[in-house]
Amino acid sequence: MAQGKTLFITGASSGIGAATARAAVKAGWNVGLMARSTEKLEALAQELGTRALVLEGDVTELAAQEAAITQLVAKFGALDAAFANAGRGLETPGTEAGDPEDWRRMIDLNIMALLYTTRAALPELRKTRGHLVLTGSVAGKIHIAGSIYGASKWFVHGYAGNMAQEMREWGGRCTLIAPGMVDTPFFSEPKPDKLKPEDIAEAVIFALSQPERAAIPEITLMPTG
Repeated sequence: MAQGKTLFITGASSGIGAATARAAVKAGWNVGLMARSTEKLEALAQELGTRALVLEGDVTELAAQEAAITQLVAKFGALDAAFANAGRGLETPGTEAGDPEDWRRMIDLNIMALLYTTRAALPELRKTRGHLVLTGSVAGKIHIAGSIYGASKWFVHGYAGNMAQEMREWGGRCTLIAPGMVDTPFFSEPKPDKLKPEDIAEAVIFALSQPERAAIPEITLMPTG
C-alpha cells in the first residue's frame, strides 16, 4: 500500500484536473483520476506512475463516483482530499436562445456531479478529517448578463461556504477555487494571455498543504493579461 496522502479528482483527463494531478504527485500525493476518457486517463497515469489510479466513469452518476472512491481507498488505504473539478459551459448562451437540454447537461455536471462527489467522499473524509475542494469561477462572484453558466457557479460558491461550516464541526475543511479565464479545452479557441491550468493546480496544492490550524475558504485567481 502506497505511502502519502490521497486525492480524488474529477474531470481529471485534461485541463485543470490533469494539471492538478501532476502537481499533487509532485508534492507526494497519490491521485485517483476520474473522467469518461479512458485513453486520456491511462496516458496521464502512465506519465505519473504508481501514485496514480485510473477511475474511468461518468461523474454525473452517483453510483459511479461511489464505486470510484471505494476502489481508490482500497488501493491507497484512505481518502484525504477530494477535488470536485468537472464542469462545462453551454453550447448556446442565454435563456431565449439557449437549449433546455443543454442546460440540463450542464447542471448535471456543474451541480449534480459536484454534489455526488461530496456525497461519495464525505464518509471517507470524516475518517481522515480531510479536505474538500470545489472548482467555482469568477463568473460565480459577479453578474454576467443572462449567464446560466454563471448562475451554476453561484450555486457552487454558496454550497462551498455551507460545506465549510459543516465540515469544520468535525475538523474537515472546504476550499473554493474561483479562477478567471483559464486557457483550457473548455474554450474552443486558445486563450494564450489568460491563466494556465498549472496556475489553478498550484492554488489547489497550496490550500491542501496548509497546517490543520489553517483553513482557506476561498482562493480567487485572475489573469493579468
